[in-house]
Amino acid sequence: MSDSRELFEARLNDFDEGVRRDALHGLMDLVQAGQIDLPAPQPAVNLHAHTFFSFNGYGYSPSCFAWKARCEGLLAAGVVDFDVLDAVDEFLDACRAVGIRGCAGLETRVFLPEFETREINSPGEPGIMYHMGAGFTSSAVPHSEVLGRLRETAGQRTRAIVERVNPCLDPVTLDYERDVLPLTPHGNATERHVCMAYEKRGIEVFPETGPRAAFWAAKLGQTPEAVEKLFPDPPAFQGLIRSKLMKQGGVGYVQPRGPDFPRMEEVNRLILGAGAIPTVAWLNGLTAGEQAIEELLELLLGSGAAALNIIPDRNWNVKNPAEKQAKVAKLHEIAALASSRGLPLLAGTEMNAHGQRFVDDFSAPEMAPLREAFVEGALILYAHTVLQSAGEMGYLSAWANRHFASPHDKNRFFAELGRSVSPEKTCGVKEVVPGMTPEAVLKKLR
Repeated sequence: MSDSRELFEARLNDFDEGVRRDALHGLMDLVQAGQIDLPAPQPAVNLHAHTFFSFNGYGYSPSCFAWKARCEGLLAAGVVDFDVLDAVDEFLDACRAVGIRGCAGLETRVFLPEFETREINSPGEPGIMYHMGAGFTSSAVPHSEVLGRLRETAGQRTRAIVERVNPCLDPVTLDYERDVLPLTPHGNATERHVCMAYEKRGIEVFPETGPRAAFWAAKLGQTPEAVEKLFPDPPAFQGLIRSKLMKQGGVGYVQPRGPDFPRMEEVNRLILGAGAIPTVAWLNGLTAGEQAIEELLELLLGSGAAALNIIPDRNWNVKNPAEKQAKVAKLHEIAALASSRGLPLLAGTEMNAHGQRFVDDFSAPEMAPLREAFVEGALILYAHTVLQSAGEMGYLSAWANRHFASPHDKNRFFAELGRSVSPEKTCGVKEVVPGMTPEAVLKKLR
């Protein structure tokens, strides 16, 4: 064996796509040779992991996340990147290669004028809403100009952060092209990349620990001793930079306005045009906007949304007992509301910060009653991905609308299909055509 598992796994996060692809093939060769044992899938899913094409707290590429999800025994895995679809093709190919049910999506922020005075799911930013598209099957999409605008405006916002923060941190200043863009493979830099760059630049300007701690203490309102204790933990130190300089109250923060973001209808045109599913991103049910959840859902569903995304860990894994009680109650309320409306529940952990868990704890008492709904949502999204790839027969297709009288009927079919069609069986997908009935599709792919 010329290369070990550890070397192959390290190469999975190389910025060169060819290196990542070869590393994944090398790992699967070790599996075939019996040198790596992969576990059987368990009823646990993560459909919301960000990759290094936006920001992953561990630097995971799409191929790396697919591999690790398979090694952890996840039933299904999904990636969601901010403002780009760069991970879609690689991730779906990697999922097929390692044998895991895979899905891919997009996350962005939109302006919702009907809620412009109410905070929704973007803390402290009334009218601004995180919004998602789930079940993309390719990075090549109609309405690519919309996708291009998302990438461009995101880049402009990140550049503006550097322009505002640089004067405050002089002489620890950044050149955006030199210091920030090399930290991401396709130039989609976020404020978290900017924090990484400022930490690195601080070491270059102040190589000695004492002067560096004194500099950052003065800029971040901390004692030198407190700052120095964080130096061995770069994610924690970068988090301090972000919270003090780039969030509300920081020199790098500017309160967003509606025109700074696209309208939901524009983003949904991109999502629906690609055959994907506009998806409601739910926070915790405690904001003014989410307390008006029926009104909010009517608006979002009327614009095309047909699924609901939840990050359960931040709603049940809470230290403060009173806060936990309130958030868990809202978590179960939204799950029940989604079920009554036939909205598939898509769950995951973002992994866009170091320390976030790879997969939620589906055995936790707060999560166990929701496990079946979250697994069913993953199976539905996977089956959508399979059928949309086969012949544009996905969850919101004309074919699905023709054959299913209600969302509940459709959910039962797609969940059964997702359960029946393992990644190893997708070779039969090529024989599925829009003229088939749902029964014939199940028979062909079982």
